[in-house]
Amino acid sequence: MTGENLADAIEANTNTHIRAFVAEWAAITLPDRIEVVNAADDARLIREALDDGTLLPAGAGRYYSRSHVTDTARSEERTVVATADPADRGVYNNWRLASEVKHEVTERMRGASRGKTMYVVPYLMSPPGTPLEAYAAGVELTDDRNVVLQMIRMARVGMEYLSGLADPSMFVRGVHVTGDLDTLGQGTAADQRLFATIADERTILHFGSAYGGNALLGKIAHGLRLASYDGRRSGKFLAEQYLVLGIVDCETGERRHVCGGFPSASGKTNLAMTLPPEALSDRYRVEFYGDDIAWLWVDEQGQLRGFNPENGVFGVAKDTNTATNPTAMAAIGEGSGAIFTNTAYNELSHDVWWEGLTPEPPADTEGWLDWTGAPIAERSLADTNLPWAHPNSRFTISLDQVPNIAADVHAPEGVVIDAVIYGGRTRDREPLVRAITDAAEGVYDGLTLGAEATFAAEGLDGQLRYDPMSMRPFMSYAEGDYAAHWLEIIGRVTEQPIFAHVNWFQRDEHGGYLWPGYRENLRALLWLSDYREGRATGRRTAVGVVPHPDELDLTGLPIEEARVEQLLHIDTARWQEEIAHRATHLEQFVRMPGEIWTAHARVAAALNEPSPASPPGAEAPDRQANR
Repeated sequence: MTGENLADAIEANTNTHIRAFVAEWAAITLPDRIEVVNAADDARLIREALDDGTLLPAGAGRYYSRSHVTDTARSEERTVVATADPADRGVYNNWRLASEVKHEVTERMRGASRGKTMYVVPYLMSPPGTPLEAYAAGVELTDDRNVVLQMIRMARVGMEYLSGLADPSMFVRGVHVTGDLDTLGQGTAADQRLFATIADERTILHFGSAYGGNALLGKIAHGLRLASYDGRRSGKFLAEQYLVLGIVDCETGERRHVCGGFPSASGKTNLAMTLPPEALSDRYRVEFYGDDIAWLWVDEQGQLRGFNPENGVFGVAKDTNTATNPTAMAAIGEGSGAIFTNTAYNELSHDVWWEGLTPEPPADTEGWLDWTGAPIAERSLADTNLPWAHPNSRFTISLDQVPNIAADVHAPEGVVIDAVIYGGRTRDREPLVRAITDAAEGVYDGLTLGAEATFAAEGLDGQLRYDPMSMRPFMSYAEGDYAAHWLEIIGRVTEQPIFAHVNWFQRDEHGGYLWPGYRENLRALLWLSDYREGRATGRRTAVGVVPHPDELDLTGLPIEEARVEQLLHIDTARWQEEIAHRATHLEQFVRMPGEIWTAHARVAAALNEPSPASPPGAEAPDRQANR
């Protein structure tokens, strides 16, 4: 589109700052056309994508897309946070100087959208009218139609969301240019991909990918990295990679809300979308708010509140099935508008399949293509064991497709957060659940959150790969300052939420899981609520309060008493090893607050004191067998 047509393209928008932003980047990237989109354009854009083959039908009202074979996941090593202040450098945020990064990425984008359409995607990363709305507005410029379709599912898209900004210039400026994925040299010294969040200028510049985590700028770059920076700079809020769920006691009417962080492969989405155990389903209802991001703040009454800034779910398909996540399976059914990416696809029946959807792949391979587009039936014997779907294959749906969506998910006031939980995959140290009543100790526990590393994979036998608050890939400023901001926010709360750590992944001496997981996990959260409300006393240990076995509601769950005791056991020797690893972990961060070190010292001292860490007669699990 030529310059004189630009005003026509956004004539409905009177915000001169948006016009200037679009004009500046149109002159740099040189698209042939400019198109402003809103959610109402979804059906037309779907038809265009089906017509040109960038989308394929996947059953009634569902769609399939296939990305470039080199472009299938976030690239942390190519992702940077840039500011003008070197004090923002952290251990994990790949900090660089803003002036250098802006020049580099701008030069790579120059002329890179020739022959394409620049889509202007105005969006809001919050329910309208929230106290944090000033930080939620954004405009993404992208040259990829599929990115637009997924943004429509993941955010509130439309110029109307930006028409009433108190400060018309107060919106996040995001530019996404796909680039030529055949020639970018991914994984080589000549790799040209660069994904930059210029945090102190509220600008996002991503070049060299069309994968969702790199290209949906409202999601991770804005909703996590930039929002986290905004939250600290304003002093008003926290932006975390947290789920949010609600638990309703249908007998008493009591409603509780839980948020929390889980590193990769630790069960976050399954928990966010969980249902009550079958035996407890008449009494309890679980309500879904979000599976990936929460913004948290303290209201005028001193309550911790939160909401999910997204308007959709960008879920991992692998291992999603009717047993592990029946809610997700119902949400992505026919008519859902779901977009599947990089699963296997049947070009005859238009079915999709991924590992874990069924115990075995379809026996009849006719028409089936793997995630690269190669026919399954033509595979050689050597390729028999190759996956059909990419391990990071995805589905994208809007929130309104989730069957147990909370009625107040779009409430501008958010919900009161009653519990903040953390959970990592750990086989022999973390109990099923342990409550933490001290706020600083709860923040300390989040900062030392991790998932188990094996010797073969990491060379860290017995240690965890630490992932503070599950934010390791999304940190936007120094970790010590991040901890201080957490303490400042939580220190304003007059009625503290309960903190807790949960673990569904303990193993027995044969390597089997001690706990059945999935829907049964709600039982641990029900105990946590009972403990917070004084209906349970628990057993105090050096690392928190664990349930007495008879305090867990195990109705309808056939589980041996000895197994329950093992699930709740605290292995002091293993914890003493862990506390040394935590000290090493925390020492790498500058400006770590004294309150965190005090909490660390308190736990370390308690572990060295004689305490009834086990019920009488209980035997400690075999440490070697449980590694």
